Amino acid sequence: MDIGQIFVNLWQSTGLIQVDWRQILMLLIGCVLMYLAIVKKFEPLLLVGIAFGMILTNLPGVTLFTPEVWQTSGKVDYLAVLQSGRLLDIFYIGVKTGVFPCLIFMGVGAMTDFGPMLANPKSLILGAAAQLGIFVALLVAIAIGFSGSQAASIAIIGGADGPTAIYLTKELAPELLGPIAIAAYSYMALIPMIQPPIMRALTTEKERTIKMEQSRNVTKIEKIIFPILVTVITAIILPSVAPLLGCLMFGNLLKECGVTGRLSDTAQNALMNIVTLFLGVSVGATAHYATFLKIQTLEIIFLGLFAFCVATVGGVLFGKLLCKITKGKINPLIGSAGVSAVPMAARVAHLEGKRANPDNYLLMHAMGPNVAGVIGSAVAAGFLLAVFG
Repeated sequence: MDIGQIFVNLWQSTGLIQVDWRQILMLLIGCVLMYLAIVKKFEPLLLVGIAFGMILTNLPGVTLFTPEVWQTSGKVDYLAVLQSGRLLDIFYIGVKTGVFPCLIFMGVGAMTDFGPMLANPKSLILGAAAQLGIFVALLVAIAIGFSGSQAASIAIIGGADGPTAIYLTKELAPELLGPIAIAAYSYMALIPMIQPPIMRALTTEKERTIKMEQSRNVTKIEKIIFPILVTVITAIILPSVAPLLGCLMFGNLLKECGVTGRLSDTAQNALMNIVTLFLGVSVGATAHYATFLKIQTLEIIFLGLFAFCVATVGGVLFGKLLCKITKGKINPLIGSAGVSAVPMAARVAHLEGKRANPDNYLLMHAMGPNVAGVIGSAVAAGFLLAVFG
């Protein structure tokens, strides 16, 4: 036995001789995201998994994810992936098939109260107005050279809805899933930093101090009929949105019907947690150095920020319009909550209102546009999928 050859073979089997500077850079980016998730608490439930998945997929000499399998223009052989795929390839099946985003939406639906929106139907207008960022960013992305399907996937970041962004991107531009998912969740986490300056720039001190009247009580029958009605009408008009919106409304029906408490609890907790584990790691795995480190990634990040800012502007401006129409009965700040990041965007609107007027309490009023934004972003995704799919 040649002891020297044994050590040579051992050395050659390590990842140390395969190190690429791009892998080192991606590992550093993964560590930065981990810091933001753990120390700064930026969307930690998903960002910890995304950051760790990014680290796993970029380790030298380690192959846990094979991007070339998923970026093919043809159909993926899922049986072959199950038989011979790597660990993260198997996890990623849930993303590629759209199962994970839909299950996340089921959990979100079970945790969502559409009562504030039903009590104030004007909230739907604000939720729709905040989708302006999606369509403006779509036009800009096409103008700078992205294909229609890629532009649509980038633009959906403006909806501030991670599962929707993942669902649309895995269908239209799977090669962009890594940067789009990371941008979407990063901007959701940065809402308390991004939105307040825009809100203050577009509103007057007097508008920010407006106190809104307490909304009416919504009956149980209204809350039960709503998810059924929305599913039927929306799915007929936009069949492509049925999986995503259907799961959202089914989760909400479990919560509101009053006879499926155990199922609602499972959707909100156990199921949501399990899917979040797999979703975060598998999405992070798509940020492979060979496909992530491109000028295109920076363009996606900046376009995503642009879309998110325009969405906030659209919501606030329509809030100002409604404020004038109702003669000062609506605080324009709640328009910023029309982006779909529930409930963070509503909290930010509430805190801005309290900063202007300590007696102001906008949280429940802002929840109306906030949950309307969830529906709005899903509908926008369905529209883009129908056009570019």
